Amino acid sequence: MLFEYKYGGNTNIINNSEQTAMSFAPDTLREPTFFVGKLDKKIPFREAISTLHHVVVSDLRFKPKDKTEYKAWAEKQEQIWLAEYMESFQIEEVKAKMLKVREELNESYKEGQKILAPFYKARGEYYNYLYEKDRDAWFVLDPVITVHPDEVFFECFSQDESTYGKLSCSYNVFKEINEFECGTTNVDYSATLYNEFQKIRNYKETDFKIDPSGFEVQTTNEDSYKEVKIDLPDTWVRGFLQVSSAMTLPSTTLDLHPMDIFSLCQFLRRFKEKKSPRSLRFVLEPNQPIKIIIEPWNKEMIFHCSIYTGGESKEIRIWGRRRILILERLIPIAKNFKVVLLGTGLPSFFIAELESDMTFTLGLSGWTSNDWSRAGNFDLMAPRSEVDDFTKKTVFNALKQNWFESSASLARRLNLDDKTVSSALAAYTQAGRVIYDLKMGVYRVRELSKDPLPMDKLRFASEEEEKATSFIKNDGVQVEADTTNVVNKDGEKSERIVLKGRVRDRNTTYPTLVQIDNDERIVDASCECNFYKMNNLRKGACEHMLATRMYFNEMKMERV
Repeated sequence: MLFEYKYGGNTNIINNSEQTAMSFAPDTLREPTFFVGKLDKKIPFREAISTLHHVVVSDLRFKPKDKTEYKAWAEKQEQIWLAEYMESFQIEEVKAKMLKVREELNESYKEGQKILAPFYKARGEYYNYLYEKDRDAWFVLDPVITVHPDEVFFECFSQDESTYGKLSCSYNVFKEINEFECGTTNVDYSATLYNEFQKIRNYKETDFKIDPSGFEVQTTNEDSYKEVKIDLPDTWVRGFLQVSSAMTLPSTTLDLHPMDIFSLCQFLRRFKEKKSPRSLRFVLEPNQPIKIIIEPWNKEMIFHCSIYTGGESKEIRIWGRRRILILERLIPIAKNFKVVLLGTGLPSFFIAELESDMTFTLGLSGWTSNDWSRAGNFDLMAPRSEVDDFTKKTVFNALKQNWFESSASLARRLNLDDKTVSSALAAYTQAGRVIYDLKMGVYRVRELSKDPLPMDKLRFASEEEEKATSFIKNDGVQVEADTTNVVNKDGEKSERIVLKGRVRDRNTTYPTLVQIDNDERIVDASCECNFYKMNNLRKGACEHMLATRMYFNEMKMERV
């Protein structure tokens, strides 16, 4: 997928003994978005923006050793070893001839090294330049920055696409705001800025600017604009969309003291696991200290300063725990850490509530090697009742009036049903135009790209969803719907829809069971297919569960 950017110059930081000036160059191809102010909370901002950089450069995928040069050397050496072995069977004249040939080969190797030496040197210098001076050329995409009436927030993805980072800065972080225009843009974010950020000090005035002059396009000054075209893989875009969808799912939320995170990170630094399992087990008992068991050592850590306030006992396991070390730099400036767990093997979010009205959200996929694009069909587990295009546009336009608002508030303001509004917002979330704010519990306008994403190309995030659609088209789905009552942790009763389905897949019919809550979300499901037996719901719903749910939605529309 091709993304085009055009920057009015380069992002830069000017440091001197009295002042630090940060100027971010925005994408001039998008609607004007700018912000000009002076930082008040300098050190906390420096630590938070540096942590965001750690997310960008994070890549914990397994990297096998490059043995290309060794194999080439071994292939040549094998001939020499074979010749040396055969020498004992040859006459003296042959030995002398082989010695002469070997000397000629060595001379050829030396000459080749001499001729190619300038090339190898230039290549090494080029790679060093990229790494030290223009490291962003090694990465996929410039960060996304959004200006809202109450805050400015940055978003980024790690190189392995398994870690999501979001830094939200309230306007209280600034002591002076000169001008701003709400919107979303990509900013030219060179990796050399990381070293410049380290020079921010309390005693120096710090200007923060998303440069509004970048939008003053002058044809005569066209050469000063930098055009960038990046061919992004679909996995990157899907990953961003899956993060937004996962944020809206039912979850277990708990609070951890900063010292609890410090203890956990210290243990992970001291010990390196050499065998599986490599999970963290959250053992949660109502009104009891939160307990974490670190496998494979089964080391118990009891956080006496952090009490679980939920209404039922739970045990939740998450993997890819070493990515939590990204939070280390935030511990000294954090007031509290909020942990949002979607379930065993599912994504999790660590929200650092920082001093000075800043929030850092770290989103982790189920496993390090299981990136967000492959983590599952979380967008399909979100509210998905059918909403007509006119109603969806009405909801989105109403949200854009205030830029952020809860679904309940929007429903009251528009005099619409809560489910309709939630489903409309979910559709825009899955299209990359809206994001859910976990801390405040509101939806925010955030246009991921300047042009609408090609949802026909991104329509099927996985083979499971595509297969589910084909089952329905081939009349291979039967569904019976019923209702049941459940009691939540507060003792309140709520109603769930229970779907019993039969899905014909080739010559086999699979029975399915899907439970949907009042918010049109899948909260529990089961199937007899191999995908479910291997993964349960850790990778989202299988194609048979999805077909059951999608067919039920069609049944509802037909009744209307």
